[in-house]
Amino acid sequence: MLQTLPIGIQTFAHIRKDNMLYVDKSGRLLELIETGRRYFLSRPRRFGKSLTLSTLEAMFCGRCDLFSGLAAEQWVRKQADHPAPVLRFDMSTIESFNHEDVRLSLKDKIKRRAEDFNIPIRSETLGDMFIDLIRGIHKAYGHVVVLIDEYDKPILDNISDIKKANDIREVMRSFYSALKSSDEFLRFVFITGISKFSKAGIFSSMNNLLDISMTVNFGDIVGYSQQELEESFRDWIDNTAKKMNLNHYQFVARLKDYYDGFSFDGLHKLYNPFSILNCLSTARFGNFWYISGSPTFIVRYMKNHSISDPDEYQHFEVSPDFADNHEIEYSTPESFLYQSGYLTIEKWEDDLITLNYPNEEVRKSISRIFLDDVYHVRRYITLGNRLWEALKNGNISQAIELYNTAISAVPYDDFANRNEFWYRSLFIMLLRGAGIISYAEIHTHKGRCDLLIQFDDSIIVFEFKFASLSSEVEKMKLEGITQMEDREYSKGYMNDGRQVISAVLVADDQKRILIETVQKTV
Repeated sequence: MLQTLPIGIQTFAHIRKDNMLYVDKSGRLLELIETGRRYFLSRPRRFGKSLTLSTLEAMFCGRCDLFSGLAAEQWVRKQADHPAPVLRFDMSTIESFNHEDVRLSLKDKIKRRAEDFNIPIRSETLGDMFIDLIRGIHKAYGHVVVLIDEYDKPILDNISDIKKANDIREVMRSFYSALKSSDEFLRFVFITGISKFSKAGIFSSMNNLLDISMTVNFGDIVGYSQQELEESFRDWIDNTAKKMNLNHYQFVARLKDYYDGFSFDGLHKLYNPFSILNCLSTARFGNFWYISGSPTFIVRYMKNHSISDPDEYQHFEVSPDFADNHEIEYSTPESFLYQSGYLTIEKWEDDLITLNYPNEEVRKSISRIFLDDVYHVRRYITLGNRLWEALKNGNISQAIELYNTAISAVPYDDFANRNEFWYRSLFIMLLRGAGIISYAEIHTHKGRCDLLIQFDDSIIVFEFKFASLSSEVEKMKLEGITQMEDREYSKGYMNDGRQVISAVLVADDQKRILIETVQKTV
């Protein structure tokens, strides 16, 4: 027995003890163990990667007490006769101000693990120290299990500084290359991160590492399916629904709209576990994923790559290798938004993948990022409530006045490269921040209207135009009105039974305001 082995299963144990608030994934992990030896998994933050590693660690260490009644119980009981030595590293705790900090922090982790196993470390270079540790543990205890969490965190922390990120990548490459050199001493390797690794990156020497990030066989290895949610959390769902004055089916439908929709293989649709657990424990629908700490690397990337209109990535078509081509700091916006969790796979048809925002929580979250950190709009929640009321009452003039109040707070420098889409994007972000569902680029039989908003008793159709000079505003108003009439944007809604309002919004870029013209109310 390996009495000296530290066990890092606290998270898993806590969830099991918390009124059985858990989903048994041990059977799926057992499939991994029995069908392969070297794995890599990319998933967004707060998606259960660390919990997966905790579960794997407990399985290999033979922690029978944690698997009673679970799918892997028998395997774990057999494993308990010969527990495996497990090396687990959490790269999110690495000091990453520069490459030397990373090197020293990794060396310190190796020394601490060597002390845990009573293994002498004689080498001084990072890679050789890791090799000494693995070989020493193998000699004393047997083949080693290596679990590495958030492998890319030090790089993502420095995504806006390309040179620093590359220097850190070189240090980490020397660390990970030790795994290839020590392959004969390893039993099992599982590495997780947010970004998909590049074959030319820090794992370039590990040609036996299987990337399961977008495979159907393990598309549901983390996250909750609809069936898992309703079977495992039935009592919690009913209790929470009661607190919110909803019946079971109403509450499940709202859960699905708000939190479901993540897909990493085009087949399985999943819930983010962090959001579900928080919703059930607080009895409210909140943007838990966002408020848990939106990483600064996302904001930095968006600013550096001038992502000003998130809506252009709705139903966005890409090739199946769209996330494999570059290191994360060089990746395309759609690849970056996918890997960070803001876009997901809507459908996968042969050689074409369609990306989209997975659910309402993510749409609201990306709106908050833009309002907070890209447009720097303050007090947008209070403003959004007033905006919702104005639009609900069909008061377009008041809504545009509120919009212009918001835009007046945007710093002068942030008006660079603005166009019609810049003004429309800010409008959409404000709508989402207010909880107003809107639809951009709606196709009709004669064209596409820019924006559509639907309420229970009204529909508002918007056409946006851009005037670089104030003297061009009237011309653009007339152009917008003519376009709406000729292309009959509102016609399809006339028999809906609701009031239909058509409005042209002209961005006066010289004055940096929107000017509205309500064309027709029916």
